[in-house]
Amino acid sequence: MEPPIVIGGIEAPASALTRKASSLVERVHSAAMKNHVHRTWWFSEFLGRKRGMTYDREAVYLASLLHDLGLTDEHAADNRFEVDGADAASRILIAEGYPEERARLVWDAIALHSSAGIAERGAPEVALVHMGAHVDVMGLRIEEISPSLIDDTLALYPRVGFKAAFQQALAEVARKKPHTAVGTGLADIGRRHVHGFELPDVCDLLDRAPFES
Repeated sequence: MEPPIVIGGIEAPASALTRKASSLVERVHSAAMKNHVHRTWWFSEFLGRKRGMTYDREAVYLASLLHDLGLTDEHAADNRFEVDGADAASRILIAEGYPEERARLVWDAIALHSSAGIAERGAPEVALVHMGAHVDVMGLRIEEISPSLIDDTLALYPRVGFKAAFQQALAEVARKKPHTAVGTGLADIGRRHVHGFELPDVCDLLDRAPFES
C-alpha cells in the first residue's frame, strides 16, 4: 500500500474507496486533467481549513477527484457534463457500497461545481469543491492560500498545459452537445474553439416562447 500523500503537513484521505477513485481518474483522464482534479481537492482542503469549516473530508476528496468525469469519453452522456459526471460518480460510489446519502452529497458537489453564486450557498462540501476547482481554473480566491502551499501542490501535480487541455475538453462537449451550452460558459468555449458553432442566446429563446407577449 502506498503511503498517504502529504502537502503542508496535511494528509490526504486514504481508504480503499479513495484509492479506487484515484486509480479511476488515472485511467480515464489525461495527465493535465488528472492533475487538475487532484489540485482541486488540495485547494478545497486548504480553503476549508483556513475558513474553519466543518465538512466530510472524504466526500470532498471523492467529489473533487470525480468532478470532471463528464468530460471523459467513458462517462459522457446526454446531459450537461457536470450532471453526466455527477451521475457517473454516484453510480460508481453506490456500487462500491458508499452510503446513498453521502453519494447524493457528492452528486450535488459535482453537478453544481461550475454554478457560481449557487454552490457557495450549498453544503460545505458543495461550496468547497466549487471553490477548489475555481482556484485552479481561474485563480479565484487564490490569495487565501499561502504561496508555499500552492508551490508544493504544483510541484506534486504540475499543470502540464492544463489551460489548453481544459478548453479542448470543453470544446468537445460544445461540439457534441451544443444544446447543453445554452446560458452557460460553455457557449463561450464553443464560439471560440468550435468551427461553425451556432447557438441561440437567451433573448432568442425568450422571443420564441409560444406566447403573444
